Parts: sequence; structure tokens; C-alpha cells
Amino acid sequence: MRHGFVKAAAGTPQVKVADVAFNAEKIAEKVREMAERGAAVMVLPELCLTGYDIRDLFWQGTLLNAAKEALKKLAESLSGVDGIIFIGMPLEVKGKLYNVAAVINAGEVIAFVPKSYIPNYGEFYEARHFASGAGVEETVSFFGREVPFGTKLIFEADSLPELRIAAEICEDLWVPNPPSTVHAMNGAGVIVNLSASDEVVGKDSYRRQLVTGRSGALLSAYIYAAAGEGESTTDLVFGAQNMIAENGSLLAEAERFENETVYADLDLQRLTAERRRMTTFEIRNDGYRFIRFKLPLRETKLERVYPSRPFVPSGKADREARCREILAIQAMGLKKRLEHIGSKCAVIGISGGLDSTLALLVTAEAFDRLKLDRKGILCVTMPCFGTTGRTYNNAVTLTREIGATLMEIPIREAVLLHFKDIGQSEDDHDVTYENAQARERTQVLMDLANKHGGLVVGTGDLSELALGWATYNGDHMSMYAVNASVPKTLVRHLVAYCADTADSEALTRALLDVLDTPVSPELLPPTGGGEISQKTEDLVGPYELHDFFLYHMLRGGFSPSKIYRVAVRTFAGEYDAETIMKWLKKFYWRFFGQQYKRSCLPDGPKVGSVAVSPRGDLRMPSDACSAAWISELENM
Repeated sequence: MRHGFVKAAAGTPQVKVADVAFNAEKIAEKVREMAERGAAVMVLPELCLTGYDIRDLFWQGTLLNAAKEALKKLAESLSGVDGIIFIGMPLEVKGKLYNVAAVINAGEVIAFVPKSYIPNYGEFYEARHFASGAGVEETVSFFGREVPFGTKLIFEADSLPELRIAAEICEDLWVPNPPSTVHAMNGAGVIVNLSASDEVVGKDSYRRQLVTGRSGALLSAYIYAAAGEGESTTDLVFGAQNMIAENGSLLAEAERFENETVYADLDLQRLTAERRRMTTFEIRNDGYRFIRFKLPLRETKLERVYPSRPFVPSGKADREARCREILAIQAMGLKKRLEHIGSKCAVIGISGGLDSTLALLVTAEAFDRLKLDRKGILCVTMPCFGTTGRTYNNAVTLTREIGATLMEIPIREAVLLHFKDIGQSEDDHDVTYENAQARERTQVLMDLANKHGGLVVGTGDLSELALGWATYNGDHMSMYAVNASVPKTLVRHLVAYCADTADSEALTRALLDVLDTPVSPELLPPTGGGEISQKTEDLVGPYELHDFFLYHMLRGGFSPSKIYRVAVRTFAGEYDAETIMKWLKKFYWRFFGQQYKRSCLPDGPKVGSVAVSPRGDLRMPSDACSAAWISELENM
């Protein structure tokens, strides 16, 4: 349970219609199977103790008494199981029959949660047998013990206060105002649903949308256990579409018609962080009863899979759609800015690297949307000490194939004169040597923009800004930064998408070669063979690791030790634990130390949920200390 991880399970036991003893035995087997896998929250279907579709047999006292007896024995037999268990059954209370979730913990029945919305349409005739539990809040006697009964119940783990669970039953999910809404606003972060939703063509996709949608709207986990094979097929068939979702994402789904149990590691800390961040998430006090349940602290064996490139969709179709959307957002942002200032000229420092290539592609799209001649895009290449023939040739080819205007301004002599002015030796390749080139290039671009009535388009990306890998008032500065919220791992895919869809074979070849070129600021002289000598990732670390760290720090609110734990699992086979620790420490050191550069960023469009604009997503002091974050890693 370290880092807020708790394993949940949704499963469908084999049942026989109205055979309570058989069903109780199979439920016990299913619960033990779940517990063996480490599940702490175990959810089974609606009315699974008797069978869902038994119709007027629900009126038989023999069946109802058998169900109560079976539940008592079942609870006692599961006394050695650590966790909380939700089982569906009928329960008579004061002459009315309710469809309830019986809640078991540490060998005892600790509560009953009744169904609020009783369907009586189409194939459903539940109102013939069951009363609604909405508004009923009391206790019931269960074999000499007073047990809470009602819908306003939240179950809270004694060892993990972040684990707060509420229950609803089947139809409760399908109504306009589900009980889960109020449950969540009263503190429940996990919603369980015991269901017996039958199968008709197309219903599975809508059911999936409901489950994932509710988890997203409620900033919660949602565990859905459905009736399956073994139920009566007199008129209906049940598919056991068990699902577990979290904050809008489907973590696990069973193969339908297989009575398959699904498991997922819920991230309670992330859900808590998300609610903390969403200031519009309403917190209420509607008189809920909080019921503590026993849950021994234990390590959750982590099985959850995290994408190693969280900013990049894994499927080709999704990735292409994401690329189209991002390019459109970037282009529309620049289009508006050019319209507003009445400019028909954009100035870009074109280096032949990834970021300036993407900026050029975005600018071309903006010009097309404005119906402006692409000749108004002024691409300026400024060779100096570190420029290689490969990047220079790619810059020239890209400009020509896009149809922009190329201007070459060598800056070597200007930089050398500057060195003379400030007493800097050309042979001293220190930070002044590097940054003087970046600032000279920015000065040239700014003055050209003034000269042509244009706007300097920034090229730096989100990953560079997170690490502060930019020269202050050099490439850090522009008049509109189109790449400012695009991480490096995604920049690559955007350029690759443009290569795949380019209408020129020469442009495609140039884009592919840009993708194949090592990332470098090219501020140090090339090797004797004319190759790039200064490779960014050798100095600051792999961008795929830094993008992973950045995403989970800002989007998930993960602690350093949690990021490390998840990264070691995610990148197993790519990077060893020692390497991950080295670059994670470097990430925090740079992220905190370089905030002053982000505090004065130029405008630029937000394209995703992670951004570092000082006007929007990241309002952080420039002098904040990283000591607590680094200390957590050093004391693991």
C-alpha cells in the first residue's frame, strides 16, 4: 500500500439459479482467489448469492432465509481474508425486500447498502419484487448484531485513510443523477457497482463509457462487477463485463462471456492529488456514516503498467489523430497572434534540429490558414563554431521545400568581436562561450523581425523548459513560443507525422534525417570528422526519462520515491535502477534551479494537460528549494 497503491478485483463466480449453498461456495472460492492475488477490495455481482433472474422466487421466505444463513456462514469462513468484500443478495427489512450489497470484513457483515433506483421497463421488472433504498438510513439486526443499512455509507480503511469506498448497484449507474455523485462529494474515492446488466447488441460499449465516464467525472476509481454465465437464460444472457476504471481511464476489462476476474492497482494518492488540484470539485457533508474496516498494512505487488512515453499515444491511429490536433492548436495560436499584430512575416532561427523544424512546420500551417504567401516566413540560418554540414544542409532543404525565404547570416565574426569586448578567450569553451552564440542569434532574429515588421517564432520545447536547457534571453526568448508545451518525446512524433504526410519526397527525406540527427545545441566545435560533438542527452540525460518524470510529477502529483519506483518498473530492460536514480536527482535539481527562466516565458499555446506557463499551469517561486525532494531520494 506504499505510495497509495491498492489492488482491487471485480469477478463473477459461477452460479446456479436459486441454489444458495452452491453459490455461497463458489463466492468463497472466488474471494479466496482474489485474496491470493493480493486484492484488498473485492467486488462480486448483484444478487449473486441467489442468482439475479429468479423472478417470483424472491417472494419465497425459504430462499430469503437461506440467503441470510449463507451470508453469515460465508462471512465467518472468510475471516482469514484481509480486505473488504461486496456481495449482492436480497434482504428483507421490516416487511420490504431490498436488493443490497452485503459488505464483509474480517469475518463479519459490517453493512448493507440497498439499491436506490429500481428499473421496471423493457426486460426489467424489479419493482415487482424490490423496494427502493433511497433515503432509508437505519440499522438492521443481523443474527444478534446491529448492522448499518443505507445508501449514505462510506467505508474507510483503518490503516489507509485515503481508501474510502461507497457502493451503488447496477441501475444506479444509468440514471441522470447517480448516487455515486453524492458519494464522491462526501469523500468516497472508490465507487463499487454490483451489477446484473444483460447483454444486447452494442450495450457493452455504452456500459464501458458509463464506467469510465463516471470515474473521470468523480475523480475516482470505479469497480464494476457484472453477472455472467450461470444466470438464467429464460429471456436474458449476461456477459460478465467486469471493469475497473480510474479517473476516466479503463485499467482492466474482462473478456465477455468468460466469467473472468479482473485486477488493477488503484492509485489513491493520484486521485487525492487530482481532487486537490480541481478546485471545482465540490466537497459536501450530507450526513454520511463512515464505517471503519480492518485492513492490515502490506506491500502491494505492483502489476500496473505505466506507458514509458506518457505524452505519446501508443496506437498508430490515436497517435496520428493526436498529431493532427496538436499541430492545429499550435497553428491556430500563431495565426491569432499574427492576425492581431497585423504581421505577414514570421522570423525563425532554423538550425536543422527537431525543435526549429517543428516550429517551421507549424508556421507554414498558420500561414496557409491565413492565406499568406509562405515566402513571408523568414528562415535564418546562423552558422557558427558548432554548426555541422548535416544540420546546415537540412535547414536549407527544409526552407526550400516548405517554400519559405532563406537568409544565411554567419555570426562567427560578430561573436569573436563580442569575445574581444568582454575579454573572453575563443579557446575557453565555457558557458560564456556557448551562451554568447545563443544570445547573438536571438539578437539577430529580433532585429530582423523589427526590420521586416515580423514576429520571432520561438522553437524551444516543454522538456527543455522543464530542465532549463535554454540560454536565458537567448533561445529562451521569442515573440510567440509555439512549442512551449510540447515535450521532446512528442516533438519527434509530430515531425515523423509530417514526414509521413509530406507532399514532397525531398521534404520527407529531410524530415527523416532531422529525426535521425542527435539532439544538440551545436555550440561547441564539431569533431575532427565534422560530426556533432555536443549531444544534449549525454549532458542532461535521456529525454524519455525526463518526460516520464515531468509527467508524473506535474500531472499525477507523484512523490520522488514513487516516480523512482514506477520508473524502475516501467523502464526495466532499458535503464537500470542506478541510471534512473542518477537522472531523477538531476531532474529535480535542474527543475527547481531553472524556474527563473520559466517565470518570464513568452506567450505560447497550451496543447496538453502538462504545461509550465507562469500565467497558467505552473506558478512557482523562482527561488524554491529542491532539498526535500532530493532528500527523499537520498534516504530511500
